[in-house]
Formats: sequence, C-alpha cells, structure tokens
Amino acid sequence: MSQSLRVAFAGTPDFAAASLAALLESRHEVVSVHTQPDRGAGRGRKLKPSPVKALALDHDLPIHQPTTLKDAAARQALADCNADVLVVVAYGLILPQAVLDIPRLGCLNVHASLLPRWRGAAPIQRAIEAGDTRSGVTIMQMDAGLDTGDMLLVRDTPITATTTSGELHDRLATLGGKAIVEALDALSDTGLAATPQPAEGVTYATKLSKAEAELDFTRPAAELADRVRAFNPWPVAWTRLADEPLRLWLAEPAPDNGTAAAPGTLLESTPDALRIACGPDGTQVLHITRAQLPGGKPLAVRDLLNARGERFAPGQLLGQETTS
Repeated sequence: MSQSLRVAFAGTPDFAAASLAALLESRHEVVSVHTQPDRGAGRGRKLKPSPVKALALDHDLPIHQPTTLKDAAARQALADCNADVLVVVAYGLILPQAVLDIPRLGCLNVHASLLPRWRGAAPIQRAIEAGDTRSGVTIMQMDAGLDTGDMLLVRDTPITATTTSGELHDRLATLGGKAIVEALDALSDTGLAATPQPAEGVTYATKLSKAEAELDFTRPAAELADRVRAFNPWPVAWTRLADEPLRLWLAEPAPDNGTAAAPGTLLESTPDALRIACGPDGTQVLHITRAQLPGGKPLAVRDLLNARGERFAPGQLLGQETTS
C-alpha cells in the first residue's frame, strides 16, 4: 500500500513554487511552509509575499518566515511540524546541521543542474553561458556543504542554440516538481538509493551581476551569443550605442565576415538582424535579432528599424564611449 509522507517545505521564488504546487497535488501531506520574509516591491515598496507564500496562503498552510535558522525558536518551529522530510527549493537561507538533523528522513533539495556541475547560486544561467548542451535537476540529500550532498534522482533536458535562461528556468521548475514527487514516492514505498557525487567535473555557478552583462566584442561570436541567452531575462546583455545603452535580448553567431573590421562595428542593418563584427581580429559576426533602446520595449530588429532606423547607421562602433 502506498504510504504518504508528512512534508515540510522551504522555498521562496517562482522556481520553488512549482515544486510546492506539485507536492500539493501529490499523495503526500504538506504540513508547513518556510519562506523568506515579505519584501518591498514596486514604486511604493509595498510589502509583497513571495510566490511560495502566496501559494501557501491559497491553501491555508501554516507559514513560517524566520530571518535565520540559527536560533532555537526557528528550529523548534520546524521540529513542531513533526515532518518526515523537509523539501528545500531555492529557499535563500543556510540550513545548519541542527536543522538538517530534525526530520527523520532528512532534508531533500531540488537543485537546477546536473550535479556536480554548477553547484551554487546561478546554475541555469552559467550552464547556458558555458555553452552546455544539457541541463537538468538533481534531487539531493542535503548535507552541510554547498550542494555537495548525495544524489537521489536526476532528470535531464536539452539546451539548444535558442534556449534562454528564462525558458530553461520554466522547464526545470516543472521538471523539478515532477522529480521531487517521484523521489518522495520512491522514498516512502521502497526506499531510494543515494549516490555520492563524482569527484570529477565539479564547477561552481557564481551569482550573476549587472556589471558582467556588458558585452566585449573582442570575444568570439558563439561565446557572445551564449552570454546573451544566459542573461535573458536578467540582467540582460548590453552595449553602448552612441553613449546610450542598447540592451540585447536575442543573438546568434553568423558565418565569418571574411574581412576584418574593428570589433563592435555595426556592419549592416538588415530586416532580420544587426550584423556586428566581433572576435579577436574582427572577422567574426554576431547577429542581434532582438534589442531594446532606452525608454522602449524589447523589439525584433525589423520593428526596431521601422521605429528608430536612423539610430542604426552602418559603420558605427558599438561598445565605445564617444568623446566630444
């Protein structure tokens, strides 16, 4: 007979809410939800609940919002849930060993990478930036290290030449929800074997910053295209066009130009793409297919040229500050 587990859940953003939603539709019982405190949002900085809290409110679940799990009161709140397992998804707080030891089946994490590749804060974006052709989710038995716990279940998915971080995020969120339910089902029915992570192939996904989103056109076209997709929808790759920022939403490498131009030169504005010289010697070409001028919306290049075509005269050098 199938057994049901009592599940405490800890998570905060949309990615985590997808796993909570899957658990709520499973045979397991979600007995409490831990999430980050409400944050100010919008012009008035009005406090707004996290996506996980909003979902928990819709289902009348007990909600806890400690600022740390290092104090006794926060740990007692978790212990009082009498949960069999704590599921952790993009929670945002470090779990000390005293918390990891509370549930009888421990704490399971839904991590958005194929561990041990891309441990850390931004696994989805770093996988695309590095040109990986596959990503996935790993259900991990948490320990005190940074994403170093034993693996219980892995599910993978392809990264194509057009996959953006936003698209992969949504796909992995759904995959993570299915995987954690599958893992809990197996854990309660027959048990689930844990596999230590390989010692080889470890990489770390450092947190994204706005500063790194400015493109350097001396880099190869394929690398630049990967960075544009990795930084979509945040922080969004950008360059300078006549001293104003031009945000770049979609791009692809194109066949080499054959002749050299200064990296960053706007070679041509076609209805489908802005053709930018790039690479160490300026012979490679990057096609920008979707971009955004200050005060405007992201537009396909055809629409951008129809609206503001005078801004994209061939021969301009992008990425350079002009001098008066």
